[in-house]
Amino acid sequence: MSDWSPESWKAIGAIQQPQYDDLHELNAVISELQRLPPLVTSWEVEALKVQLAEAARGERFLLQGGDCAESFAGCSSETITNKLKILLQMSLVLVHGTKKRVVRVGRFAGQYAKPRSSDTEKRGDQEFPSYRGDLVNSLAFDAESRRPNPQRLLRGYERSALTLNFVRGLIDGGFADLHHPEYWGLDFVKHSPHAAEYEAVVTSIGDSLRFMETLAGIDVGQIDRVDFFSSHEGLHLLYEQAHTRQVPRREGWYNLSTHFPWIGMRTAAPGGAHVEFFRGINNPIGVKVGSGVKRDDLLRMLDLLHPIDEPGRLTLIHRFGVGAIEAGLPDLIETVRASGKTVLWVCDPMHGNTRATENGFKTRSFDDILREVELAFEIHQSTSSKLGGVHFELTGENVTECVGGARGLSEVDLTRAYESQVDPRLNYEQALEMAFLVGRKMHSVEGSRAERLLADGSKGSDFGPIRPSLSGLNHEH
Repeated sequence: MSDWSPESWKAIGAIQQPQYDDLHELNAVISELQRLPPLVTSWEVEALKVQLAEAARGERFLLQGGDCAESFAGCSSETITNKLKILLQMSLVLVHGTKKRVVRVGRFAGQYAKPRSSDTEKRGDQEFPSYRGDLVNSLAFDAESRRPNPQRLLRGYERSALTLNFVRGLIDGGFADLHHPEYWGLDFVKHSPHAAEYEAVVTSIGDSLRFMETLAGIDVGQIDRVDFFSSHEGLHLLYEQAHTRQVPRREGWYNLSTHFPWIGMRTAAPGGAHVEFFRGINNPIGVKVGSGVKRDDLLRMLDLLHPIDEPGRLTLIHRFGVGAIEAGLPDLIETVRASGKTVLWVCDPMHGNTRATENGFKTRSFDDILREVELAFEIHQSTSSKLGGVHFELTGENVTECVGGARGLSEVDLTRAYESQVDPRLNYEQALEMAFLVGRKMHSVEGSRAERLLADGSKGSDFGPIRPSLSGLNHEH
């Protein structure tokens, strides 16, 4: 990596970057960010890499979720608590359903920048820069609000630090009453055709946790600290560069703005500035891939970002849409297999299923999201690959942004509590229901895989032995 530095991306024309009108102020802010303490540590980053490597081998399962775009106003104790709560509860449902340990990664504490399809937005006879997330400018449609403001980079850092500090405090304090899942927000269950199944799962989780407490003589929450990691799209390259540092007793460079940065589809060109920046950092990284990715580009990207096939280094997050995944995913899997590289495959069923309603709301269908996840499991299984995780845009609030789910939200309901500034999210009830159904699908897929291996006379399985319900909880909660 002698030809790489945190600034080497500047030699390439970077897309999706804001245009600042005061470069002196911008440089002063970047210098200040470089002096401030890092948001995460290199040993946390390396711990996540180990867990992602285990997920790629089928030993764990990744749950990644959070807001499409965080807002500075959303940095409140209630909002953070609700997001953490739903992710913890979803992970417990998945542990129970899959019999695997779950890697928890939140889309928060830095998801403040968003790519846009146009540099400007026009309303009537007024035209201003597009809203690129709170890290860059404000949503209000006027000249001052839409001006890219370097001071917002400092505010983004501060909000990220506050969020991570509060999350760590909640985790260390034993947050979320996992001993009594019957107290979770399960009102939606009575609307679901799977009501009896949900109730049985909830009862089983509660019984399992209480049994472990009796057996061990201590609270389940005291057995081990829950691991929780942060992630965001590494879009704003000056901001990411400012957090990229060398650390004592480790070689190379770490982006310490987050544990798990990813590259979006708009900025994933192999010859682009974002790939150039990402190839030099030691973090585990994700790349969004989909229908527009060409075979040669993917192979080149694997060479650049994953040159030594380091375990846990690269996660490919595929996003197609329910109507395109069957045609597109098998080719991606075969291309990666031909490269000889090992990656963690994750399904993002959100972005390919976005549509606009007649009254102008962006929404997504719960059924489409679920079906894309189900198809992803089936395609990976049929191609002797492994789907190792899911990536959802969700919130712990009961917003009305996605239609469907057990409560049967319709387009009429969107006007009731639509709060997203960018993309629609699963609400609390929809996210928890999705976890139940994903766990159910995984149990079905891995059960059929085990049956095939037994029928073939195999001595073992490529996903490990089927463990009893308590396995995976011992060090999870």
